[in-house]
Formats: sequence, structure tokens, C-alpha cells
Amino acid sequence: MYLSHFGLNEPPFRITPHTDFFFGGANRAATLEALLYAISHDEGIVKVSGEVGSGKTMLSRVLMERLPPEVETIYLANPSLSREEILYAIADELKLELTAERTTRLLKGLLDHLIKLYASGRRVVVLIDEAHAMPKETLEEVRLLSNLESGRHKLLQIVLFGQPELDEQLNAADMRQLKERITQSFRLEPLVRDDIASYIDFRMRAAGYRGPNVFSPRATRLIAIASEGLTRRVNILADKSLLAAFAHNTHGVTEKEARAAIRDSNFFKPQTRWRRWQLITLGVVAGLVAGLAAGWFAQRSGIESRVDLRTPAASVTANVPSQSITAANSDNPATNGSAPATPSQGNSAPSVPLTALMPQATPALPLSTGERAGSTTPTASPARTQPLAERPVGAVNDKRQNADAKLAPGTPTRDAAANTVPPQQGKLFTTRYESTQEWLKTTPGGIQSIQLLTVKEEQLPRMERFLQRATTLVPADKLHVYSVKIDGHQHYRAAYGEFADATQARAAMAELPPQLKSQSPYIRSVARMQSQNRQ
Repeated sequence: MYLSHFGLNEPPFRITPHTDFFFGGANRAATLEALLYAISHDEGIVKVSGEVGSGKTMLSRVLMERLPPEVETIYLANPSLSREEILYAIADELKLELTAERTTRLLKGLLDHLIKLYASGRRVVVLIDEAHAMPKETLEEVRLLSNLESGRHKLLQIVLFGQPELDEQLNAADMRQLKERITQSFRLEPLVRDDIASYIDFRMRAAGYRGPNVFSPRATRLIAIASEGLTRRVNILADKSLLAAFAHNTHGVTEKEARAAIRDSNFFKPQTRWRRWQLITLGVVAGLVAGLAAGWFAQRSGIESRVDLRTPAASVTANVPSQSITAANSDNPATNGSAPATPSQGNSAPSVPLTALMPQATPALPLSTGERAGSTTPTASPARTQPLAERPVGAVNDKRQNADAKLAPGTPTRDAAANTVPPQQGKLFTTRYESTQEWLKTTPGGIQSIQLLTVKEEQLPRMERFLQRATTLVPADKLHVYSVKIDGHQHYRAAYGEFADATQARAAMAELPPQLKSQSPYIRSVARMQSQNRQ
């Protein structure tokens, strides 16, 4: 309708793929060259993913035209094929007559034919469009087809084109075998604003236009926002904009025509922005809730690691010398009298703060076994000079309270400012740490293990919780805990298992429960663990 008005030879913005209108910008040409290279070098299965309307079908059509003549191309556009139907579809494209037989016979006949083609110097490439909509059984058949080989060469090259849902399917546990066979993955990203301006101009001139730019910068900007960078949407909006300019008898597309095209398009709705704001608001609320929860847990952990200040006064004074109480009460008018004040029957809080009962020269410390609240001796208690394996993980490091205190040789330094681990939470950590020290002394350095978690010394409660969960998933005696120094700071690491080589370790890592895989595990040699371990 508007072709002669703009001096065009053909419609520039058709949504059906037309290889003469292939836009090589925005990394499209580079992706095409990479696909040609992968296919020509027996790269197994290749995957191309992108949003709806990002140009996957156009890329597949151009790829078919650019492949060498000796490559026989099979294009499958129907994603709803069953396992047997995809075999028959490939056989039909190869003009191979197969009678209704079992799947194994079908594969055998297809293999024999592919071997003959390869012997004659021909190769076969299968392009599967809309692969995200294929049943899992059919995708599994695709994996089996990729196994067809002759000597050292693949007999069948497969290229999967699909939406991002294809990536989600391949991330499933039952699809890991197919995912492992994908040697190259490409992603068609939406066009940015500058690319859209170049894209529109390229399509106009490919259709025969020879004048100045038809689309104004503001019109291009509106089209870029409304299309979200998807080429199919750009085509629809640009076509409607040209039609609006023709109706207004103008030879330029301005903001007015672009807005009219946007209003006439179903994919751009006003509530889209409102939905974005809803998502942003929900994200902010979720972040606030997560922050409050984290603060509550941190506060709870800190309270559990400190002295319970609500201990009845009678039990406090039982461990404090009488002169300390007298000195404290002498400054309290409420307690100056003929008899000391006693707490009421229902009040469990002490009448005098615990810090007032202690000598001012000694900071208030959490009480542990063997310590008395009224002790003024600044030396470390026996519990502080014991090796880590013989004391609770939550024992207080009094290095900050007394600079002259010395820890026993080999005892890891602890950060007293961080939340300490209550003894009942550190039991498993202590047990596994002690066992690992003996294990590292006797295990050859060539043995491999799987690194699971690294925490700072102030995060030991997290390590204890992790070990408690891990023992429900794997044998406890296979968990190893050792200490390392990272940038001069004490850290602790948890590892799993012992394997003869890296191959066995990788196989075991692939079979780890999802809860352990979420920690991004990696392989670590015992020799490396031994060199890093700092007791």
C-alpha cells in the first residue's frame, strides 16, 4: 500500500523470515559464523536460545543457505513429534524408506544410511526449531541420535533452536545427560536502541529505499522501548508506523506515527509498566522482610552466646564474694538499711546488675564451666588453653580482654567480637575437626576430595548447622573439617569423601544431593588441604 509512497521495491518489515533481510549487527553475524564453525568441526549438539521474536528462525534459514553443498540439511519445525515420529521425519527427509518396525530397527536402518552418506563425502545436519516445546522423551531420542558415530566422526550434527524455557528444561536432573552433550551454546539477546536504529535503516534500504532516514530519533526511541528489543515487534511497529505516515500523507515517521503504531499493537499494554512496579515493590518488601529476619536471627544468636542476665539474684550472689556485694550495695540507696533487700517471689531479675558485681578492671565475660562471676584474676582459664578438640567450639577467646594472655601452641585464633558458637552447636564441628586432623596425617596427597563450604571463624554457627544438615544426606564419617588462613584471617572448610582421582571425584560430585550442590562444590586434592591446614 505504501511502497510507492516511500520508493520501496518490497515490504521492508515482513515478519516471515526473508534471508535477504538478515541483519548482521548485534552479534548476529558472529553467531552465524560460530554456528558454521561448530557444524563443520563435528561439535556434537549445538544450542541456540532466545526470546520469542528474537530472530531464531531467521538465523536457522540463513544457516541453511550458508552451509557447504556437501552438507545435507534437515529442518524440523514441528516440536510435538514423538520418539518414533522424529526418526521417521529424519528418514523421510533423507528419502529413506523404512517400514513400521521397532525403534531399534529404525535406528539400525538410519545408521546404515548415514554411514553410506558419510562414505560418499556427504554430511547430515538436523536443525530443530521450537525445541523447548518438544516432549522430554523426544529430547532423549535426540541425545541418542547424537551418539551415531563412525570411527572418530559424528554422523549426525544436531542444532537446537528454542526459547529460554529450553535452558530451564536442560537444567533438570533428568536432562543432565543431554545437557552434557551440548558442546556450544549461543544466546540471541534483544537489540539495544542503537542497534534498532541501524536495524530499521538496514531493512528500509534492503527493500529499495534510497532517501534520508525515514524514522526520527524520537520515533525510533519509542519503538525501542515498546518492542523491548525483539526484532519481530520492531517489524510490526515499524510497518504500522509507515502505514500511519502514509495515511497522514507524510514521508517521515515521527513520534506521532510511532505512538499510533504502539497503541494499535496488542503486545504493548499500559499495565505492563504497572506489573513491573508491582514486581519491584514485591522485591523491596521481600528484601525488607529478609533483612528483618536476618537481624532477628543475628540478635537471637547473640543473646544465646551471652550470659543470661535474668538469673535470680540468689544464684548470682552465691558465686560472688560478700565484699563485692557490700561495695555494690553501698552506692544504692534502695539497699541501704538494716537488712539487705531480697527479690520478690515473682521477680527473677537480680536487684543489682551483674556488671556492677564484678571488678571494674576486668571486662564482663560470658560465664563458662569453671569460671566464677566474682573472679578478678586476668589470666586465661584452663578451658582457654586447651586444644580445640578438647574444648567447646564456643569457648571465649580472651585475647582482646587481656593482651598478655597466650593461647596454647596450635590453637586457632578466635574473634571475640563475633557471635560465638554455643557448646551444644559446636559438638559436631569439634568431632569432625579432630577426626580430620588424623585423616590428613595418614591420607596420601594424591587422594581427591570435594570442597563444600568455607566460612570465617565468626561464622562457625553456620558451619555447625551445615554439618548437621549434611549428615542427613551423606555419611558423617565422610565429612572433613579443617582450618585455613585466607588473607591473614582464620577460616574453616568442610569437604566430603576421598577419591582415587579427579575423574571419580567429578562423578561423585555429579551425584551429590541438590542441597550440597547448591554450595557450588569443587574438587580439592588432599595435598592441597594438607598444605593449607593451619591448626
